[in-house]
Amino acid sequence: MNIGILSTGVYLPDLRLTAEEISAQSNIPVDVIQTKMGLLEKPIPAEHDHTVQMGIWAAQKAMSKARIDPKLIDVIIYIGEEHKEYPLWTAAIKMQEELGASNAWAFDVQLRCGTTIMAMKIAKSLMLADDSIHKVLLAGGYRNSDFIDYQNERTRFMFNLAAGGGAMILQKNLNENIVLESEIMTDGSFSEDVVVPVGGTKRPLTAELLAQGAYRLDVLDPEGMKIRLEEKSLNNFIKVIRSSLAKSGYSERDLNYIAILHMKRSAHNYVLNKLGLSSEQSIYLERYGHIGQLDQILSLELALNENKIQQGDIVTLVSAGIGYAWGAITIKWGKEHE
Repeated sequence: MNIGILSTGVYLPDLRLTAEEISAQSNIPVDVIQTKMGLLEKPIPAEHDHTVQMGIWAAQKAMSKARIDPKLIDVIIYIGEEHKEYPLWTAAIKMQEELGASNAWAFDVQLRCGTTIMAMKIAKSLMLADDSIHKVLLAGGYRNSDFIDYQNERTRFMFNLAAGGGAMILQKNLNENIVLESEIMTDGSFSEDVVVPVGGTKRPLTAELLAQGAYRLDVLDPEGMKIRLEEKSLNNFIKVIRSSLAKSGYSERDLNYIAILHMKRSAHNYVLNKLGLSSEQSIYLERYGHIGQLDQILSLELALNENKIQQGDIVTLVSAGIGYAWGAITIKWGKEHE
């Protein structure tokens, strides 16, 4: 039984923050931001670009492309961030209402920037296990850039955080764009390295902390995290890609395109070189920054628009998320012969 990608959708805000503007706020030379960090500009939210709303707009695009009645959606999985319109709120149920998917049931999932790949695995498993589930919508938004203090040197590796929405519709017995196998790894030794240190039960948010700007992302052990992450991160990146391909019956020699999250340019190039890929077999998101778990959907759409993915190509989506989590999933693109 095949599970295939029926359509995708992406929403990007019109507002942009440029490398020059980030340089002015952070006192980091613009050349470092453009070359080492690999960021020319990134979308940031305007007044109405709320997290879940951006996911709704992306979902509407995906449904329009597929020309399907929202009442045919069986399940909605929210793949956006916890930072959204309201705390303690099930976003997927709001999406169900706004999209008119009255026959669906809905729930949220979260694995930081690994959420999309994890949700694809869950959606595939749901359809294989339940005869009544035929179409699953994954959708969400991201604007964790709200938590960035450009004066905080400890968080400079997150200065690329941007804003946007993404969506994907998966369908049972769709004989095209077949979702193959995935691999996910997590390492809890990083679980408290990057946090918003106030606003939770350990240290509730107060007016004083809010005035101090403490309600921002921070790195509690920057040197320790750097040492531990350098030992593991890129190796685990390669490991999950190779494992996803192998479980799908392929190797990196068969890989035609890789959809990678935005990261520093040297890390992006390392992954390509390690897999024997050229720069034409991926897209470096230097004009988009890092839209969290939605980078893979954006990269996939950009690649299709630029004809970088052809009939029969093997495509792998890969992510890494704070916590720390690494994930990859492989797709055989195009129509399968009956």
